[in-house]
Amino acid sequence: MAEPKWLTTSAGIKMPPILYGTAWKKEQTTTFVMQAIQTGFRGIDTAGQPKHYDESRVGEAIGRLGELGLKREDLFIQTKFTPVSGQDHSNMPYDPEASPVDQVTQSFTSSLRNLKTGYVDSLVLHSPLATLRQTMEVWNAMEAFFKSGEVKQLGISNCYSLSTLQSIYAKAEVKPAVVQNRFYQASGYDIDLRAWSAEKNILYQSFWTLTANPHLLAGNPVTTIAARHNRTSAQVFFRFLTQRGIVPLTGTRSEQHMKEDLAIFEFELSDEELKLIEELL
Repeated sequence: MAEPKWLTTSAGIKMPPILYGTAWKKEQTTTFVMQAIQTGFRGIDTAGQPKHYDESRVGEAIGRLGELGLKREDLFIQTKFTPVSGQDHSNMPYDPEASPVDQVTQSFTSSLRNLKTGYVDSLVLHSPLATLRQTMEVWNAMEAFFKSGEVKQLGISNCYSLSTLQSIYAKAEVKPAVVQNRFYQASGYDIDLRAWSAEKNILYQSFWTLTANPHLLAGNPVTTIAARHNRTSAQVFFRFLTQRGIVPLTGTRSEQHMKEDLAIFEFELSDEELKLIEELL
């Protein structure tokens, strides 16, 4: 299997070109994260949002890296601070009545404890808040952990407004290094946002990539290109994204699909093939 070349973010952090997403794995989280790492994934994405993620079980897998001959620094670990609006109020990693600064502190402290690590490579704001002022209050609280060295870079997720991203970038002392969005038709595939992000050296991470695009995977030219390369449509689409500088997340529970996802670095699409797929977006 070809060894994927890691990317370097604007914060100078090494990040794998494909990440394993841990949402909705529940009590099987440790099993699937261990399987992903054994298969070859070195980037793990999670969040301090118990209703969708089980950080403690991700941490169980991280705590067993030694069994696989790996160290903490061999992994890129990304977690998120999730605002109150995205939480289940009966199961939260912080006091919803606390100040935004204290919410971030409590959530991040919980994440470090759950993940059994003294630092994370990337801390992402799970979504902008209702106002820019509120968003920046939380962002500034996240910046404190960057300055302490407990976070190596910051990012923003579920940010589909280019003007919002530009405002955060303009006001932030620690600029966002990554933006993580759903990659789907309803947002116009973030074409303008991705172009601006590239100008600012903000790496774009895509989630819901396969689930949201069955029409692309099942149609031409993806199926034709897949047959030409003797690959699956999913592999072709993921390879298209990586060659366009996008870092896809995959949350597959299938060991075979994990292997196929990592095998996308064994082949390359031609400029013509890239253009044909690009025209579908």
